[in-house]
Amino acid sequence: MTRSLTLTPAHIARIHREVPDTGPPPGMEMQTDADYAAWVTRIAGRAPTGPLRLFAYGSLIWKPELAHTAETPATAHGWHRSFCLKMIRFRATPDCPGLMMALDRGGSCKGILYDLPEGDLPATLDRLFRREFTVKPINSMPQWITVRTTTGPATALAFVMNRASPAYARLPLAEQAAMLARACGHWGSGAEYLLNTVTHLQARGIHDRGLWDLQRLVAARIDAAV
Repeated sequence: MTRSLTLTPAHIARIHREVPDTGPPPGMEMQTDADYAAWVTRIAGRAPTGPLRLFAYGSLIWKPELAHTAETPATAHGWHRSFCLKMIRFRATPDCPGLMMALDRGGSCKGILYDLPEGDLPATLDRLFRREFTVKPINSMPQWITVRTTTGPATALAFVMNRASPAYARLPLAEQAAMLARACGHWGSGAEYLLNTVTHLQARGIHDRGLWDLQRLVAARIDAAV
């Protein structure tokens, strides 16, 4: 049964504002070409035989930016979606920080397993890594994980939260909602990111109870601020 979302595009329009990108804040250290090359070498050296498989759980579902030859529903046990990554850029600003979603430890997560085209593995990994992480210490860390599909287990590349990062935050759902109902950056708002994710998960028959509760709380916060 399809359920109606509480959070709507009208809510997103209320909190959207044009925000210039002022670049990395002072003191923020960025990943370098040498850093990316080192990560490529590390992850490629542990790659399983066969096609490169990528586990998508959030924006990679609605904005993959990479061609794929097949996609399969999959479940990652021991991981769950969580707005646990503090942001002060992109979908937030230093004076109005926000949160982005990451794959954190515990629980389980239904997502999509992409088979990526065979070819230049280092080039594919480099492109993925530059999309998924930019600062040091790393936040979204590439890691090989085991996922379950209807045909059995598979090894896939996933981007998981680095709990040692100073950007890691475990906040109550109400605090997450309060931040997402306000934060906006030059990429848009955190609430927009949440709505895109929940909408596309729903279209694929995936119901994430935590995100569903969060979108309801974010909508209520935006309504209360009117």
